[in-house]
Amino acid sequence: MTAALSPLLKTWRWPLLALLASAAMLAAAHAFEHFAYLLPCQLCLRQREVYWAAIAMAATGLVLWNIRQNRRFLVAFNVMLALVFLTGAVVAAYHAGVEWNFWPAPTGCAAGTVDVVNLDLGGIDERTATASCEDAAWTMIGLSMAGWNALVSLGLAALSFTAATAALPSETA
Repeated sequence: MTAALSPLLKTWRWPLLALLASAAMLAAAHAFEHFAYLLPCQLCLRQREVYWAAIAMAATGLVLWNIRQNRRFLVAFNVMLALVFLTGAVVAAYHAGVEWNFWPAPTGCAAGTVDVVNLDLGGIDERTATASCEDAAWTMIGLSMAGWNALVSLGLAALSFTAATAALPSETA
C-alpha cells in the first residue's frame, strides 16, 4: 500500500491532501450542524479546533516548502502534522468515551435538568446554543460522530507518519 501512495507522500502533495481532508471534515461537521440541525457540544467544538490547526499548519508548511524545498523540513513537518491528528484522535476518543459513559463529561458539558415551568425562551440564540456532550446525536454502525472522527484522525495521523518516512532523505553511500 505504501508503494501505491509513495508519489503522494514523498513531496508537498501530502500536506495539500491533509489540508483538503481537514477542510472536508470541517465542512461535514458544519453540514451536520446547519442542514441536519445537530448542535455541537463543547467537545465537538474542540475536535473542530484540531482540524483548524491542521489547516493552518498545512497552509504554512506549503508556503515554507515553496520558499525553500528541504527534505528534512518535510519530514519534521509531516511528523508535526501527524501529532496534530493524533491530538484530534485523543480528543475524539475522549468524547466517544463520554458518550458511552466510560468516564464523566468535563465541567460545562453535562446536560443539566431543565426547569420547564420557569424556562425563559427569550434569550435563546441558535448561534450560541450547544448540546450535551453525553448524548450521541448521530450514530452509524454503532459509532457516533466522535467515534468516526477518532478513526479518521488516526488514519490521517498514520498517513502523516508514513509521509514523514517516505520523505526521509535517501542514504547513498
